[in-house]
Amino acid sequence: MKNIPLKSGYLIPTLGFGTWELTGKSCFNAVLSALKSGYTHIDTAVMYENENFVGDAIFKSGIEREKLFITTKIWFSHLHHADVIKFCRRSLKQLKTDYLDLLLIHWPNRSVPLKETFGAFEQLVENKQVRSIGVSNFNIHYLQDALEATTLPISVNQVEFHPYLYQSELLDFCRDNNIVITAYSPLARGKILKDETIRQIASRRNAEPSQIVLAWILSKNCTAIPKASSESHIKSNLAAAEISLTDSEIREIDQIQVNSRTINPGWAEFDY
Repeated sequence: MKNIPLKSGYLIPTLGFGTWELTGKSCFNAVLSALKSGYTHIDTAVMYENENFVGDAIFKSGIEREKLFITTKIWFSHLHHADVIKFCRRSLKQLKTDYLDLLLIHWPNRSVPLKETFGAFEQLVENKQVRSIGVSNFNIHYLQDALEATTLPISVNQVEFHPYLYQSELLDFCRDNNIVITAYSPLARGKILKDETIRQIASRRNAEPSQIVLAWILSKNCTAIPKASSESHIKSNLAAAEISLTDSEIREIDQIQVNSRTINPGWAEFDY
C-alpha cells in the first residue's frame, strides 16, 4: 500500500477502510476481513458507535499496532476541552490502543472556539495519545480559521469527494497548505457506478467502475476510505490502489458535469 506524507511527519496509507453505518457483528467481520485482505488504515468515529467492534477486530487480527493507521473523530457536540479529552480516552479504550494515528474534528461547530478544541488536541499530542490531527467537513473559511487556531500541523481534511462532487478549489487550498484530503463516500453511495464515462473507462481497463473512481481520487494525491461489507467488495476496492490512470483518463473524469452531494444533513453548512 502506498503512503502519503502528512504535515505532522507521519505517513497515511492512501486507501483506507471506512466503517460508517457498520455496527455489531457485521462491523467486526468487515473490519477483520479488511485487515486480513491487506488494509492497514481503518477509519471510525465516536458518532458511529462501533469503535469497540473495530477494536475487537484489530485485536483479533493479531496485526502489530505499529503497522496500522487508526483514525477516529470527535463529534461536533463534544468539542469543549474536557469533552475532547473524555471522548478521546474512551476511544482509546474501545479501540484497544495507546494512541491514535489521526484525530479529527468531525464537523465544525461555531459555538465552540477552535482554540479551545485544539488546546485539547495539543494536550493529547503532548501526551503521545494522538500523533496527527485534522478536521472533517471543513470548507476553506473554516480551514483558514483552524490554521490560525493552533500551532500544530493540521494534516487532514476529510470531506465528501468524488467525480460527482469534484471540489477542485478546496483541493487546491488544501494542497497549498499541505493538508491531505481524505475522501469519504468516495463512490457517492453507489450513484457514480452507473456513470457512462466511468463505465467506459472501466470496460477499457477490464476493471470495476468502483476501482476507476477510487483510482481517480488517488490520482489527486488524496486518500479514500470506501466502506464495504462483503469480502469481494473489500478486496475489489483495495485493488484500485494498483491502477494508474492515464492523464487522458483523468481529464475525462475531471470533466464529468455533475455536482451532487450525497451527505447533506440539514444542520450542516456547505459552501464548497
